[in-house]
Formats: sequence, C-alpha cells, structure tokens
Amino acid sequence: MSASDTPAADDGTLSCSRVEHVMQHVRERIQHRTLSVGARLPSIRSMAQLIQVSKSTVVDAYDRLVAEGLIQSRPGAGFYVRQPLPPFSLSARPSAPAREVDPLWVMRQSLDADENTLNPGCGWLPATWMPENDIRKALRALSRQPVAPLTAYGTPQGSPELRQLLALRMSERGILTDPACLVLTESGTQALDLICRFLLDRGDTVLVDDPCFFNFHAMLRAHRVQVVSVPFTPTGPDLTTFAQQVEQHRPRLYLTNAALHNPTGATISPATAHRILQIAEQYDMTIVEDDVFADFEQQPSPRMAALDGLRRVIHTGSFSKSLSASVRCGYIAARPDWIDGLVDMKLATAFEAGHFSAELLLKLLSSGAYRRHMEGVRARLADAMHLTTTRLEATGLTLWTQPRAGMFVWARLPEGLSAQQIAQLALEEGVVMAPGNAFSLSQQADGYLRFNVAQSTHPRVMQVLEKAMAQADRHG
Repeated sequence: MSASDTPAADDGTLSCSRVEHVMQHVRERIQHRTLSVGARLPSIRSMAQLIQVSKSTVVDAYDRLVAEGLIQSRPGAGFYVRQPLPPFSLSARPSAPAREVDPLWVMRQSLDADENTLNPGCGWLPATWMPENDIRKALRALSRQPVAPLTAYGTPQGSPELRQLLALRMSERGILTDPACLVLTESGTQALDLICRFLLDRGDTVLVDDPCFFNFHAMLRAHRVQVVSVPFTPTGPDLTTFAQQVEQHRPRLYLTNAALHNPTGATISPATAHRILQIAEQYDMTIVEDDVFADFEQQPSPRMAALDGLRRVIHTGSFSKSLSASVRCGYIAARPDWIDGLVDMKLATAFEAGHFSAELLLKLLSSGAYRRHMEGVRARLADAMHLTTTRLEATGLTLWTQPRAGMFVWARLPEGLSAQQIAQLALEEGVVMAPGNAFSLSQQADGYLRFNVAQSTHPRVMQVLEKAMAQADRHG
C-alpha cells in the first residue's frame, strides 16, 4: 500500500507535525525560488507521494497555507504561489492620536500590551493562572456530544441546565430565584448593555459610584444618558450624598458592584445595603448589581439582590474574569415580568449569546473543575495581596482600605503626585498602570492608582513605580 493510500491519523500531535512538515516544505521551496510567484504547486497526490504522507494531510497543509495567504486555490486548476504581501511593520502603523487618560485609556493600553509589558493596571488574572488543561478537556468532551452545541443556535433564554446550575450557585449567596428568571448573555458587559437598552431612554439619569469600573462610564455614555456619581467609602456609597443625589436627580438606575468593588476592593456593609434599598423603594429606582467578582470571595458578603428578593434589584454576573476571557458567558437575574422583555431585547440586538460557551461552562461547573480552579485562585490571590500591599506601603503609598479578598487594591500616592503622570511615565518603561481619574466621574482621584495584585508581583513593577514617582517629584 502506498503512502498516499494509507489512512492518516489526522488527530493528535503526530498529525499536526506531519501537516507542519508539508507546510515547511512548501515554504522552503518558495523561499529558495524553486517555486516562484504564480507557479503551480504539485498536485495533492504528487505531494503526498513526495513527502510520504496521506492526501488528507496535504489537503490540510494546503488549506492552511491558503489561509496564511502564501498560496491560492484556483478551482479546477490546483494551487498556485501568490504574489507576496508587503511585510507588516509596526513602524508603518498610524500613530495613535495623543489623548488624556479617559475611561477607555487603561483598557486600550492593557489590551495592546505585548508579552514583554507588565500589566498591574489591567482587570484580569494572568494567563498562567487559568485552567487551560481543564478547558481543553471540556472541549474534547463537548466535541464528542451530538452536533447541536457545535453548530446550532441556543434557546432564546439560554441553556436550561446551565440556568438551573447558576440558580443553585446564586442561592449559596442568599439570592433565591427560579431558573426561569435567568437570561444567559454573551458576557457581563452584554448583560449590562441589555438592561440599559431595556430600561433606559435617552436623557434618563443613572447613578454610579465614584470611583467605579471605568467601562460603566463608557457604556452609559454610549446610551446617551445623564450620569451622576456618589462618593464611595470603605463600607459602600456615602449615604448622605446618595440620598441627596437620588432626591435631586431621580435616577432611573443605580449601577454598582455587588461585592469586591472595582476599583477599590471594598465590600458594602449590611447597614449600607439596607439603607440603599430603602431609598430605592422611596424613589422608585432600580438597582443593577454587577457580581462578576463573586467567586473571588472567601465568604459571601451582603448582596442587595438577596435582601430585596430581586424585586427592585437586577443581578448580573459572568465568568470572563475567573475562567477565561474567551469563554464568553454572562447572565441576568431579574423579576419575572421583565424576563420576556430582556429576552426580546437580546434577540433583537444579538440573536444568539454564546451557546457553545454556555455548554462549555456547564461542563466545567458540573465536573467540579471550576470549583477546584477557584480554590487555587483564591489562595494565590491571598498571597499576592499580602506581597503587593506590603511592597506598596514600603514604596510610600497608602492603602485606601485593606480588601478582604479579590484582586484589586486602591492606593494613594504621596501628596502632590499625579497618577496620570505616573501612569504615562511607567508606560514608557513597559508597565501599564491604572490612574485613579480613569475610574472617577468627578475627576477627583488623580492621587490614586488601582493595582491588580495578581499582575503586580514582578519586582520590576515596584521598581518602575519608584522611578516614575521620583521623576514626577523632580518635575513637579
């Protein structure tokens, strides 16, 4: 039997190496000019005989080379070497316009960072902390299921099995709800966007914490609403100012974190949560409680959704921060009479919301892999929190509060130093930091930086911070 007729084991490492071998053979022939621009490649059968691999391996290799743009397929005529594309050059990219630190500045810098950039200002865990092997295992299991999860649309409200499991998990935080009152979304951001589309009209007012997650500002601005803020304290929003702002502006929504507040790491107290609910009831205001950091807590803190029973509180969450930024799955828990409207809005704006990701998440949750992963993450975060806060204090910064868990620390610079200037100086040294005013609607937080402790353990983070502080101090 010839090599071209031998069945190929086209799965696994061996198959991948054979495909790469064919691809490398073609690349070298093009590089050495044995195959010039416009030349026809050997037929699939001829290449298989030449390299001693299966025809399916050659088909796979040729398809990948087409995707790379190195060769092109001409139906009925074979494969040909393409005209080479001009090489990509970073210097050829248009330079970004100069801009002040704004609500999207940190996100842009963090996502554009290369592998050599340190990222203490970002909002996610290091890639090495994520359960890659468990995700791969779940993907393999999912690939053996009937074809629907891989190719079909999901149900409008989302996987019933996953909603059942999410309702059970929420009950552990005191939030009692029926799976029928849950809507799955593609992410936590999409969950908040759907709520805004469903409940807000242009010109409505929304109340946020100051500081708060900078993407809240950007999203609300996109919805053309008025945004007012209330100072945040280590036990929650300042209640006196909160009551005044609600009475004066009559906001439609109050948007906040459920626990482990971003960016401060603070936790709301039961007394503060109770008073907020009283004010919301008095002024007919809805509270949106974003709970994306729920699984970073060692012990659950108060949830307004638990105290309120989801009457006036909408509860949202996702797994992008704790599991994978690529496994996009979030959820909304709301009162029963709002569910159909939210589902309709989801269908109108997104139609589908990550059916494949939902099925993958279900496998990771139900197998216990996610629980084990988060146990390890919480332990590592506790160590990183101790190390980072100790180093920050030794560098001359002051902790705004000592977080009880999670990844964020809100720290004040020495008097007279500007966090924006520090962040720009640090960026020149390949370190992305998160200046306070990116999180502050009132722009009163230029003396603060947010640190992600999971991304701050490299010694160079503090070295660059110290250097930037010294530079800023000299030029201040």
